[in-house]
Amino acid sequence: MSISKIRTILYRTAKYLGDINAIKRAIKKGDFTPIIKRIIRRIYGYIAGRGMPK
Repeated sequence: MSISKIRTILYRTAKYLGDINAIKRAIKKGDFTPIIKRIIRRIYGYIAGRGMPK
């Protein structure tokens, strides 16, 4: 397995761990603000990633 493949797997895992963390924070606080912020951050990241040349 190459370093690039390992890096890709780690980034995907970190992305989903961030989502789970936002859900936990929302449950703890009792409101949806952390989830909404996470969704907005993911959308901005998607847009920024599409704008970068490969």
